[in-house]
Amino acid sequence: MRSLPSLAELEPSGQRVLVRADLNVPLDDGAVADDLRLEASLPTIRALREAGARVVLMSHLGRPKGEVREELRLAPVGARLAELLDAPVTTASDVVGDDAHRVIDQLGDGDVALLENLRFDPGEKANDPEFARALAALGDAYVNDAFGAAHRAHASVVGVPAQLQPAVAGDLLRTEVETLSHLLDEPEQPFVAILGGAKVADKLGVIDNLLTRVDRLLIGGAMCFTFLRAQGADVGASRVEEDQLETVADLSSRAGDRLVLPTDVIAASAFDADADHKRVTADAVPDGWMGMDIGSDTVETFAGMIADARTLLWNGPMGVFEWAAFAAGTRGVAQAVADCDGFTVIGGGDSAAAVRSMGFADRVSHVSTGGGASLELLEGEELPGIAALHRAS
Repeated sequence: MRSLPSLAELEPSGQRVLVRADLNVPLDDGAVADDLRLEASLPTIRALREAGARVVLMSHLGRPKGEVREELRLAPVGARLAELLDAPVTTASDVVGDDAHRVIDQLGDGDVALLENLRFDPGEKANDPEFARALAALGDAYVNDAFGAAHRAHASVVGVPAQLQPAVAGDLLRTEVETLSHLLDEPEQPFVAILGGAKVADKLGVIDNLLTRVDRLLIGGAMCFTFLRAQGADVGASRVEEDQLETVADLSSRAGDRLVLPTDVIAASAFDADADHKRVTADAVPDGWMGMDIGSDTVETFAGMIADARTLLWNGPMGVFEWAAFAAGTRGVAQAVADCDGFTVIGGGDSAAAVRSMGFADRVSHVSTGGGASLELLEGEELPGIAALHRAS
């Protein structure tokens, strides 16, 4: 996965370089609410501009399901990107239509254009060959810098590089692949992985692939209750994936004492930000109550194991951190990760949002821009976007 073709293999001066970026950022009242993915895209865009390329950015935003939705247009993203670049970014009003061609034809060396939301066209998610050809016709070379979309076999990710060469990886994609591959190939011990979030089914492949690599596997979030139930614990009305109990029991058996589950949790009387809540032992959640966060004893235990880590991966929050009453577990783990002297990686998604909102992002070695892509890579899978670049080269 590391032998990806790079920007160094391009001669971009005067060329239209089609860049698949991941600019899928949250919007709030028509403005970008989180710059993480935009900032992560800047090094590749700047490198191409400085080399004299005519940069044509393309990205999806949200889930418009193949239809034009005004609230999902990319104009606010283009405006914010222009501020970050301190350079104009011209946003086309369509994807492969007349305005896209007009905007690109007017580009000079070092200029930047942004196509409209790729998912406004149903051909994007369907990987339609005609749509891929229409995109490829807009450029002279292709760069994939969208790690967050590299696990999707969509037209802009796999269809375009099949038809437009040279096709290379941008700096962001290469950094993500190298960093996450390092966790699998050559982690310095002790290696501690922290997994949380809502669904254990989403993490089974990662857990299975990490079991032979980690020294400690700390489980929090709602997914911990499936593990606890599989061990015979009373978890009240906490979320349990009944269809995964047998699989989880097998994983627990194979993990042995490397698997560490919560000993106490914050339980609530209802799934509500203002619900009554109290700290209880993790194996005796009262009937009708549900676990919403890990408790203070568990935070202390986890923090002690995190402190000694030389390599650390964290993917998934410890509770419903968006609600103040249930944020302490995630905050405590975030603080411990920030204080850790080892190589620390946040695996994207909600855990990345948590460390940024809590002010710890600059104290972590690497914050991934791809939640689902990070998980698939950590499962040991080759991502479609990476495979497409290998085939093209």
